[in-house]
Amino acid sequence: MSDLYHNRVLELAASIPHLGTLDGAEASVLKVSRVCGSTVNVEIILDAAGDHIKAIAVDPKACALGQAATAILAEYAVGASVDEVIAARNAMKKMLKEGGPPPEGRFWELRHLQPVADYPPRHTSTLLAFEAAVAAIERARVARGLATAIAG
Repeated sequence: MSDLYHNRVLELAASIPHLGTLDGAEASVLKVSRVCGSTVNVEIILDAAGDHIKAIAVDPKACALGQAATAILAEYAVGASVDEVIAARNAMKKMLKEGGPPPEGRFWELRHLQPVADYPPRHTSTLLAFEAAVAAIERARVARGLATAIAG
């Protein structure tokens, strides 16, 4: 288990930016792990075109792995395109569930969570923040009439 909770994971879990709520949030999504009870709430505001995240707030009640993933999302989400967030979520799923490579680009620090792949009961809590972010993006875009459901 020590490979899961190495120093960088613990540093990330201890320093989550954009904690709390977001005034004027377009969407707020709470995701819950039925395996361990971890939760992450993500609130977002998209830019005028609905293509990039303008603001984000997070509220994790999760293990160190879920908090680390939430910290990475919150740190790099502002200014990220919708496509970047979806691609990071999809790459992270493949990394954890199929042995794929870690996400690259803006969310490159998710590589620190690669050892979680060997612990399937931890997958859900590690994915919560990105699952909530993608669902929040979808809700905001649908509310604006910009899109239908995002494939998952």
